[in-house]
Amino acid sequence: MTYRTRFAPSPTGLLHLGHAFSALLAHDRAQAAGGTFLLRIEDIDQPRCKPEFEAAILEDLHWLGLAWPRPVLRQSDRIQAYDAALDRLVSLGLCYPCRCRRRDIRAALAAPQEGSQNGPDGPAYPGTCRGRSMNRATPQDAIRLDMRRALDLLGDPGATFNETGPLYRGEHRIDPQELLHSVGDVVLARRDIGTSYHIAVVVDDSAQQITEVVRGADLFAATQIHVLLQLLLELPTPSYHHHDLVRDEHGKRLAKRDDARAIAHYRQQGATPATIRRMVGL
Repeated sequence: MTYRTRFAPSPTGLLHLGHAFSALLAHDRAQAAGGTFLLRIEDIDQPRCKPEFEAAILEDLHWLGLAWPRPVLRQSDRIQAYDAALDRLVSLGLCYPCRCRRRDIRAALAAPQEGSQNGPDGPAYPGTCRGRSMNRATPQDAIRLDMRRALDLLGDPGATFNETGPLYRGEHRIDPQELLHSVGDVVLARRDIGTSYHIAVVVDDSAQQITEVVRGADLFAATQIHVLLQLLLELPTPSYHHHDLVRDEHGKRLAKRDDARAIAHYRQQGATPATIRRMVGL
């Protein structure tokens, strides 16, 4: 299959050096393989996404010398596809509505009998609403995946994914015990945006026929969730290439609020695309 990868920013702020590294790396890998580099705008979080940030993303990427096919996929145009994926999981009996707020979850996790470990979405949900019927769901509820039921449905999946990045290179097997106890019942649909990153990313990677996902190492822990959802939704599993994060002088990962390291800032200071490449180690 022809190599296809993507860069998938959210227009909730300016792109920084970490974004530049990820986009340039994905573009370079596509060119080296004679494949295709795609841009995806992950704008499902409409309250936080701004048109001016999307315009800035396009301007920065063009300035860096990147090119991609049109039209650009926007998640805000694909709500029906995410709803269909969620409906399939509901039809399999794997979902339940959750009315807990963050303070409720914190209180439950503080109870001595409710031990929990941290997963990619934070502490594993203690299961307060597990067992509620989807017939009782309201628009104010989040929808969670019943992780134990999902794993029971798959039996012993023995599922693996291939990691091509230097940090985790090799074949990795999903760990049911880790999914149960560290990850827990992840949110599949949020009350404010109607879906979740986990659902949207696996549905879109399949729709765009992505063969290798290039993204930061901070998302490596979420890959087991994505492989599990791919199995449940009968979607293909791509290879993954998780790269190191660009950090500040104190070792802290960059965030969009760190405007001092925004690509636009360096452009205004007279940097060139070659300068940015050197700064991020490419």
